[in-house]
Amino acid sequence: MHLAGVIGAALTAAVFAALLRRTNSEYAVVLRTAAGVLIVLEILQAVLPALREISGLLSSAGVGGEYSGILLRALGVVFLTQFAADACRDAEETALASKVELAGRVGILVLALPLFARVASIASALVKK
Repeated sequence: MHLAGVIGAALTAAVFAALLRRTNSEYAVVLRTAAGVLIVLEILQAVLPALREISGLLSSAGVGGEYSGILLRALGVVFLTQFAADACRDAEETALASKVELAGRVGILVLALPLFARVASIASALVKK
């Protein structure tokens, strides 16, 4: 599906969700979430080749596989966190959305710990020289 298809699907789901909201708000939330999942899956199909290309470029540039893996996992955390938080907001659960975003931030911090350790060791080596 191309961008036009994604936009069309999103607009169609939004219109149907708005119509459902008047009579069955629970179904509207389910419809919005299902449409969001389908759109994200479609986007992932388009993004995966690009991520493989980025990983190949990082490898050819001499960036360690560990660091490129951290970067790609962090991107995944960002996208999933944003999707989950938006789904919570659609369900009018803003407090829950904030907690999901906090969990995403903590997840990225944990993923980045090896990078922080590497920067600290480089800084320590530079100070000793």
